[in-house]
Amino acid sequence: MTRRVLVALLAPVAWSPPGIDLSAWRAALAEDVVDLLATLAEVETAVAVTAADRSLAEAVVWPGTVIHEVPEPTVNAVLATLTDHDQAAVVAADAPDVPGLTLGKLLRPLTSRPVALAPVEGGGPGLLGVASRLPVPGWLPPLDLDTALPADVRRAAPAPADVAVTAGWRRLRGPADLAALDPAVEGWEATRALLSGRAA
Repeated sequence: MTRRVLVALLAPVAWSPPGIDLSAWRAALAEDVVDLLATLAEVETAVAVTAADRSLAEAVVWPGTVIHEVPEPTVNAVLATLTDHDQAAVVAADAPDVPGLTLGKLLRPLTSRPVALAPVEGGGPGLLGVASRLPVPGWLPPLDLDTALPADVRRAAPAPADVAVTAGWRRLRGPADLAALDPAVEGWEATRALLSGRAA
């Protein structure tokens, strides 16, 4: 049976809404993404952080969730720690309202392709997530979720078709992303509470 894992990378965030503390914002986003992962079926879930952010991970994970410590908050560093799995996906932890189906679609192409990418909606640099068969193909370039683009990965691949591009979603990295949040969509409770001033 194929062992698959979906890992939320709790990387630093560079922006928070006016009047909201950056560390509180980061924690709320992470909590919502971790809560979403806990609802997914047929896949193991985990989080990855640098040693400096271990306390953040411990504050937001569910009991029994694996925490991977990585030397740097990059996709490649996370994938290098996942030696006990056949397939893995690394996703950004600043997309609190992402549908579980979107994350599930990131792993699906790995039955026929070695790598799959979920872009960030709305244009601009960055990816929502990266999935790969393990061990990672030697041609996979260093990937930062904040700056990488699907075209970068396709250029590095032996053939462009080796890289699948799946459904994307927005990440909350600026005012325009915040304006796109739909209050009618269920979930993202911690982020919602912080934005409405109800957070502790």
